[in-house]
Amino acid sequence: MWPAYLLPSLLAAPHALAAVHEVWWNLTYVENINPDGLSPRRVIGVNGTWPPPPIDVQQSDSLLVHATNSLETVSSLHHHGMFFNSSSWNDGAVGVTECGIPPGGSSTYSIDIPSSGQWGSYWVHAHASGQYVDGLRAPFVIHATKEPHVYDEEFTVVLGDWYHDEHDVLIKQFVSIANPGGAEPVPDAGLIYFAQNGTYLGPKSGTTPTSGTAVGFNENATLPFQPGKTYRLRVVNTSAFAMFFFWIDGHDMRIIEVDGTDVEESPIDLLTLTVAQRYSILVTARNDTNANWAVHANMDTDMFDTVPDSLNPNSTASITYDASQPVTDSGTIDAYSDVDDIHLVPLVAVPALDATKTIELEVSFDTMDDGTNHAMFNLVTYNSPLVPAVLSAMTLGGNATDASAYGPQSFVLDHMDVLDIIVKNGDAGKHPFHIHGHKYQIVARSSDYTSDDPSVITQANQTNPLRRDTIQIESMGSATLRVVMDNPGVWFFHCHIEWHLEVGLAIQLIEAPLLAQQQAGNIPSYIQDNCKALGLPVSGNAAGHTDPADLSGLPLGPFPQNNGWHSRGIGAMAGCVLTAVLGMLTVVWYALGGHITEEEQEHEVRAALAAKEKRGRFFGLLKRN
Repeated sequence: MWPAYLLPSLLAAPHALAAVHEVWWNLTYVENINPDGLSPRRVIGVNGTWPPPPIDVQQSDSLLVHATNSLETVSSLHHHGMFFNSSSWNDGAVGVTECGIPPGGSSTYSIDIPSSGQWGSYWVHAHASGQYVDGLRAPFVIHATKEPHVYDEEFTVVLGDWYHDEHDVLIKQFVSIANPGGAEPVPDAGLIYFAQNGTYLGPKSGTTPTSGTAVGFNENATLPFQPGKTYRLRVVNTSAFAMFFFWIDGHDMRIIEVDGTDVEESPIDLLTLTVAQRYSILVTARNDTNANWAVHANMDTDMFDTVPDSLNPNSTASITYDASQPVTDSGTIDAYSDVDDIHLVPLVAVPALDATKTIELEVSFDTMDDGTNHAMFNLVTYNSPLVPAVLSAMTLGGNATDASAYGPQSFVLDHMDVLDIIVKNGDAGKHPFHIHGHKYQIVARSSDYTSDDPSVITQANQTNPLRRDTIQIESMGSATLRVVMDNPGVWFFHCHIEWHLEVGLAIQLIEAPLLAQQQAGNIPSYIQDNCKALGLPVSGNAAGHTDPADLSGLPLGPFPQNNGWHSRGIGAMAGCVLTAVLGMLTVVWYALGGHITEEEQEHEVRAALAAKEKRGRFFGLLKRN
């Protein structure tokens, strides 16, 4: 979020006449969709079509999205990257800011863009039941009234991973005692497709779409370029799991925007986009038209436990100057490297304030006491509360400042706290971390948080560090993320790999709850109505009780296995030792005669001698002279 002291000047900027942009989305299943041409499947679309339509608005617009849930399960919509100033119930995070839209129910998401002072590249996706894995996702562009960079035309480039099985099948395979190591579902394909002015581009001339839609995907997708023009490409990664490497053959790229933050032009050969990140780049078209050029989006297969033989991780579209000419494809590149985002410079300077509070979060995964693999911050996995945290904050009165009332992984913060979130990635894989309701400043990175060597730490320019809402942190690396708590409400902070969110890699920030209570009268009635329709409580703590400390009935866990000397282990060891001692005593007892009488001993000896004599006669038949 913009610091409070900048808002007056931002909101006073000249803008076009404000308008209300309304869209009506009926969330529906759509059959026989096949964007990769390999396997038709059922997906989740909007108004009977897929992909869901792009949202394209002006900075001066207010956006209303009226959503009706015609699905079989709870749904919601999250407009990723938006601030929702003092109205976090519009954020769409199930369990945090709403209960979700029940089947047959409806909700309206109000995005007051002028009050947030935002523009740039965003996206909208489901935030319930893993539904964006099944296709409920779309780009969302806010056009600035006065763009700071000059270009002739723009396109949106949508990247995403694609699964042939539905989320409900995949999540059962992932969270299973048959998968104790926690290997994530690997995508079956990658997708690249394009949009402009609120419409997706169709298949390129001369190709036959196999997708079940009128949209061009991968080799059927192309960007029409004209010589000498400069184009803005808004690139968004809508994946559930895959990070992408993006580049264009025969053309130079310059970064101008990061997650809705305009930055100074920065030349780049290769973009790396982790899940949920967005970049805008400027690309100047060539002056010659005797060839068309490949656009590459390659998945980072290092993130996958296995790479199936059936997976082609490299998706390729094209730029077309002359449809009669061939496509020049330079293939893969020798080495990939991440974008050094900490050194990008925002055009609007916001100095880093001194931190007043710190939350340290160490990432780990482990096989839990129920045999499944889960994610943890500081050895605790996140569980969604029964009462959405925003309703707890509004109904607990003075007890709303008690962090325990919201369940595990909840942090209460005061208004205007300057918070450092220090994330330490102790996992073997990379992770993208996203904050709702804010942007954070990246003030420092470390390539090894266990090291005392200062050379592994990169400090940002504290007079104007980069602001974004999603960051990738490498294995054993860390990042210090600074955010001003100037947006009262409840906000999620989580890994944006869908599989990791669903196994608990999240916390919730309860921001200035007593101030937030002043907005309680503005919560629309359908927020509580939807909870009641789902049989969920609408007041009290996370479990629906007035006593903030009473979490009875709240589903918790699973928990890390207790591998030390706990009571059950001690009991089992004592039992084993006792059994062994009794066995040894029995052997000694019988060896010494035990309770056997002399007559019984003599009888056993005679029986043994008779058996020996009998064996000798039998085996004598086999002797040779």
